[in-house]
Amino acid sequence: MKLLCYALTTDPPELVPASPTRAWMDEFASRHPYRCLPMTIGNTWGWEVLCPAKFSITWTGGTLVSDLTFEVLDEFPWLDHFAQSNFSHGIATFHTGYLFRTEPGWDLMCSGPINSPKDGVAALSGVIETDWLPYPFTMNWQCTRPGTVVFEKGEPFCLVYPVPHGVLEEIEPVIHDLADDPQLLSQYNAWRERREEFMERFRAGDQSTLKEAWQKFYYAGKRPNEETPVDTHMSKLRLKKPLDKRKRAIA
Repeated sequence: MKLLCYALTTDPPELVPASPTRAWMDEFASRHPYRCLPMTIGNTWGWEVLCPAKFSITWTGGTLVSDLTFEVLDEFPWLDHFAQSNFSHGIATFHTGYLFRTEPGWDLMCSGPINSPKDGVAALSGVIETDWLPYPFTMNWQCTRPGTVVFEKGEPFCLVYPVPHGVLEEIEPVIHDLADDPQLLSQYNAWRERREEFMERFRAGDQSTLKEAWQKFYYAGKRPNEETPVDTHMSKLRLKKPLDKRKRAIA
């Protein structure tokens, strides 16, 4: 499947696979958050559009379009074409620089970078029917308090990834007692018992347990009572870089 990204200018913002790293995760001792495999997979879930400049957004706290202002902090000459105040109430609008098209039956999820909180401003998310839409959408962030926030050049401001159209409407959540599935109950009890034993040794200061630091069932794709990994388990996700097929591609 192809995600078509039609550049609307000769030099649109850079589009790259989402980064597996986060600065706040790097700052932990032993980079502890990277042990959470679901979160590290989430970090790379899609393609990011990067800021073409360093700039600030200042919000007075008011509800007018004019209560939000932008200031370029480097030599970028086109900030007013990239970032604007269109919707009032502290909402900043960014232009991605692309018209995205997906194959029939696929929409495009648009949000801010995953697992990347930013103080003073929050990304707004949307799902767009890009299998037919003949014009671009914008990425919006809402200021959460009066003041100034800064976006760095190269910082992701938008994340996109295709999702099947209408699939959620076909899904019916069904609540059961865990005992209704004896095999799953047995696997859960095995995990709980081994988890409790591990934590008892950890709290007691057992050196081998402290060195192990954490149980790796999920990371290894193994159920607690089985040695063979699940064959569909994914331990990392690395997406393809965009292939630039423009006749006048920017180096």
